[in-house]
Amino acid sequence: MISYIRRFFAGIRFIFLNGLFTLLPLAITGALFIFSFKLLYSWLTPVHDLVPMPFQNLPYSEVLLVLLFIFAIGAILKYLLLHPIIHFLESILYKIPLVKPVYFGIKQLVHAFSSQDEGTFKQVVLVEFPRKGIYSIGFITGEALEKTNLDQSTNYMHVYVPHVPNPASGFLLIVPEHEINKTNLTRQEALTLIISGGIVQTDKFVK
Repeated sequence: MISYIRRFFAGIRFIFLNGLFTLLPLAITGALFIFSFKLLYSWLTPVHDLVPMPFQNLPYSEVLLVLLFIFAIGAILKYLLLHPIIHFLESILYKIPLVKPVYFGIKQLVHAFSSQDEGTFKQVVLVEFPRKGIYSIGFITGEALEKTNLDQSTNYMHVYVPHVPNPASGFLLIVPEHEINKTNLTRQEALTLIISGGIVQTDKFVK
């Protein structure tokens, strides 16, 4: 009798956990999106006064206005050639000590991970880091020209190894080219793997 009761409760526990672990990823994903949207919406609240009066009663009109504004800026930059003005404003920011490293660091990082930039992060690779036998995902950023005290006959590459789960910071490694293992991962796939801590995996690793 006791064994039947234990089996019954074990079955109930299994069914409950099965349902819980099925719904939990959906619930967490939905909660994260709702939280992110509410946070973004709170940031855009001051924009409400800029929305034309006929559209202020529309739900989330601030979000729509900002999306249209971003699209308009992109279209203006593409078709009206306002890049010189942007460069002029950036030259002013370049002269401000505290703003300069923050702005240009973020700009370079955003451009490096964007799909339009094919040159900054040239290749997703695997390197033995932090020690032999352990591999980390990295991005080739260019050839290392500084070879002081290094083997002059060997080609060295700059490899950026990002932190998990924040790829905005990481390590710059100078690695012999023959020790770099190339993959066919895209930058977006590698970033997904890094940000998720390896939870979201891909089967595209190729040495």
